[in-house]
Amino acid sequence: MEFQSFLIKYSEIGIKGKNRYVFEDKLVSQIARKLKTVEGQFSVSKVSGRIYVQAEAPYDYDETIDALQHVFGIAGICPQVQLPDEGFEELKRQVVAYMDEMYPDKNITFKVIARRANKHYPIDSNEINARLGEAILDAFPEIRVDVHHPDVYLYVEVREMINIYSQIIPGPGGMPVGTGGRAMLLLSGGIDSPVAGWMVSKRGVAIDAVYFHAPPYTSERAKQKVVDLARLVSKYSGQIQLHVVNFTEIQLYIYETCPHEELTIIMRRYMMRIAEKLAEKNGCQALITGESIGQVASQTLQSLAATNEVCTLPVFRPVIAFDKQEIVDIALKINTYETSIQPYEDCCTIFVAKHPVTKPNRKIIRKSETKLTKIDEMVETAMKTVETIVID
Repeated sequence: MEFQSFLIKYSEIGIKGKNRYVFEDKLVSQIARKLKTVEGQFSVSKVSGRIYVQAEAPYDYDETIDALQHVFGIAGICPQVQLPDEGFEELKRQVVAYMDEMYPDKNITFKVIARRANKHYPIDSNEINARLGEAILDAFPEIRVDVHHPDVYLYVEVREMINIYSQIIPGPGGMPVGTGGRAMLLLSGGIDSPVAGWMVSKRGVAIDAVYFHAPPYTSERAKQKVVDLARLVSKYSGQIQLHVVNFTEIQLYIYETCPHEELTIIMRRYMMRIAEKLAEKNGCQALITGESIGQVASQTLQSLAATNEVCTLPVFRPVIAFDKQEIVDIALKINTYETSIQPYEDCCTIFVAKHPVTKPNRKIIRKSETKLTKIDEMVETAMKTVETIVID
C-alpha cells in the first residue's frame, strides 16, 4: 500500500507544560531537516498537537522511514490514510478499502479504536467503533473481532481531517536535538564514547566532539576511524564539529617527565583541560565521556575523581554503570560497533604504563604536574593548531 501521509507520535514531549510548543516546533524543524536527505518532496506540519509528514510522489518509502527513525523525539511513525470528512458512509468505504489492501490474508483478528477529537462529529467514539467493525465484518466474513489480543489495531482519528492507520513503527524516542543545550564529547576510536554521545544527544543535547591525535604514533587511518564514528553518531545528533587536537608533544613531554605509573591519569587530566577549553570556546555547557566504573585503570572512582578535579564544567558519563555487553548492545543498535572495533589504536592505548596506578593520590598527581614547566605553552600551541572538521 502506498502512503502519502505519516502521523508522527511523540511521548515525553506530551507531558510538558506551557512550553510544550517549543519542543513540538523543534521536533518539526528536526524532521524537516532530516527529510532533506531523502529523495522526494515533503511538508511537515503541526496541527492541534499532532505532527504530520506529507509526501509528494515519487518518494522512497524505506528511506523516509529510516530517516524518521533517526530523529530523536519521535516515539512512533504511523503510515496513514488521511481524508476529509465526506460523511460516515464514505468513511466506512475507505476503512474497508484500507483493510482489504493492507491485509490480503484475511485470516486475522482486529479491533477498532476510534478517537473523536472533533466533538462536532455527529457520531461518538463507541458508535464509530461498533459501526466500522460491523462494516469490516460484513465485507470480510473470515475476519474476526478480538477486543483483548487482536492481530490488528485499527486506529481512526476524527479531527479536522480523518486519520486511518494500523501500523506504528517505533522511533528512537528521547527529546528533539537542540532543546537540551550543547556539550563536548571526548570521542576516541573505541566502543564506549560514541554510545555516550548518542545517549546524551537522545536527551536533546546537541554535541560537538574532540579527538586527541598523536601522529606518528597514531595513524591517519585511526583519525579517519573517529571521523567515521562521528558521522554515524551525527545521523541522530545532526551536525557535529569534530575538533582534532595534536597531542603528540604533550604526551611525549608527560612521558619523559612524570612517573610512568601516573601517565594515564596525568594525560587524561590534560585531555579534560583541553576539552573544557574547547567546550567553553564553542558554547558547550558540559563534557561527555564514555567512562565506565572499573573498566580500565583510569576509570576507578579514585581515577575519575582525579580527572574531575581539573574541570569546572559538569562531566556527563552516561554509561558509567553499564556492563561492557550493555554498551556493545547499544553500539550494535546504532551501527557504530563494526567501526569501533577496527584495529586502529588511539593515543590513549599507545602510551599506556605497564602498571598504571588505579587509586591515584591527587596530592601526588598535582605534585608531579608541577614538574611540567612547559606544559601550559604546549597546551596553548595545541589549542591554536586544532583542526575542525564539520560533519553533517
